Amino acid sequence: MRAVVLFLALSGTQLGAQSTLDEAARRVRDGWLAHDAEAVVGQASRVVLQIRGADPSAAVSRQQAVALLARYLRPTSERALEIGAIREVEEGRGLVELERRYAVEGTGDERHETLFLGFRRQGGRWVLVELRSAR
Repeated sequence: MRAVVLFLALSGTQLGAQSTLDEAARRVRDGWLAHDAEAVVGQASRVVLQIRGADPSAAVSRQQAVALLARYLRPTSERALEIGAIREVEEGRGLVELERRYAVEGTGDERHETLFLGFRRQGGRWVLVELRSAR
């Protein structure tokens, strides 16, 4: 019985660790590197996107965000994507910076951009609510 209780306690600790802002940043980075727009958007129901081809004035639905992001990623090849700053700016609100190096298909030119990710804590998880690109 003690072993079961200890196992459940340790499992809960590991599951809780998955809900950190660091984990959320890594999840987005890994999804981006795989060009998996659904993984990048995650469980968000609405996301503000400020990327080429998206109207930055209002949040879009999860389905629209996935489609716009997939279109944004399609013609590119990732060279590197590094997590920069990760910080909780206020209770339940976090910001993450990603430094991206990539090439557009058909060119050898390497380009750079900074991605700013805004997260909100919802139900014990960090959920992406905003993604902005700065070149």
